[in-house]
Amino acid sequence: MKTPSLRTPNRRHALTLLGSGLALSSLQHTWAADVSWDATTKAARGQTVYFNAWAGSEAINAYIRWAAQQVLERFGVRVEHVKISDAADVVKRVRSEKAAGKTDGTVDLVWINGENFLAMKREGLLYGPITPKLPHYAQVDVQGKPTTTLDFAEPVAGMEAPWGMAQLTFLVDGKRTPKPPQSASALLAFAKANPGRVSYPRPPDFHGSTLLKQFLLELNPARDAFYKPVTPEAFDKSTAPLWVYLDALHPQLWRGGKQFANSAAATRQMLADGELLWALTFNPNDAANEIAAGRMQASVLSYQFPAGTIGNTHFVAIPVNANAKPGALVFADFLLSPEAQARKADITVWGDPTVLAVNQLSAKEQALFAAQSVPGQVHPAAPAIPEPHGSWVEPLEKEWLKRYGA
Repeated sequence: MKTPSLRTPNRRHALTLLGSGLALSSLQHTWAADVSWDATTKAARGQTVYFNAWAGSEAINAYIRWAAQQVLERFGVRVEHVKISDAADVVKRVRSEKAAGKTDGTVDLVWINGENFLAMKREGLLYGPITPKLPHYAQVDVQGKPTTTLDFAEPVAGMEAPWGMAQLTFLVDGKRTPKPPQSASALLAFAKANPGRVSYPRPPDFHGSTLLKQFLLELNPARDAFYKPVTPEAFDKSTAPLWVYLDALHPQLWRGGKQFANSAAATRQMLADGELLWALTFNPNDAANEIAAGRMQASVLSYQFPAGTIGNTHFVAIPVNANAKPGALVFADFLLSPEAQARKADITVWGDPTVLAVNQLSAKEQALFAAQSVPGQVHPAAPAIPEPHGSWVEPLEKEWLKRYGA
């Protein structure tokens, strides 16, 4: 993981804001809710925002470079992409800096959701609420996309800004698998009929853990417990069917379930190579991107279990000790703009679904989201099942590793 360089003293130069005489060095750490957006953009000019974001996709990295260039040209804010592999490492860094009393932190904005958001929120590691400060937040579809306000069943409370939508999606080559499995039980039957041709990423890989949660929800018709903080009793009772299911599934998997794919991208490559018959992703437009780029056959189909698959929203958040709060707010707001959201949703750019209520935008803005029909897209989309509470993730991964990780 790339670590941001330490700030130099000249970055904390003082300036006068709207004649108030308030120095930026203190203002950016106590950025008040009643400061106008005009004042925010003025204070942001000249700042450098260290944006800690996953860097496992060149398409995503290229999009971040584009967004950074836009805010530099329009607002004079420089964005440095600090490339990370796991947001949990960022949480640890912010936690350590706060404990050490460091007020000019090395993280200004972080791409985050789930258990990492839960940890930062519970430990007071986040600055906010930030969404009331962002002009473009008014265009977010908070009614139609409830996960924009609930992150793994935890109320967001404005402490992070939605960035994109995602949903567990499966891939097959339609020529080889014209009738793909449509549920967890059907996947088990499919694996038995095609031994060694199915795999999933090894938890705690995000995609592997998400698939475990998908199985867990399908195998438990009563789901109320999953949307509350986990307890030992609820965990033992609810996961019992999962272990029975995995005990039956694993011997049918690639390499007898003794080894697992390193990542979702690995399963997709193995599908493209013909080694696997089934792969997964958390971006419904992933296959369309790969087909458009010539890395996957046009016969690859994307689908979701008809009864629904896990879906969530991913967010950006500002740590409580961020050194460039005004600049981080400006960048977070730009990421919510119809222009930036439409480009992100473009299959040829990233293909990450928007958080905006497109039907409520102006005609000109709606035109930016012109529907595309390309090979590899999910059709029809299935219902999105909300993520379990973030507190379920760690015990689920630990128990999986205990049982199957050796």
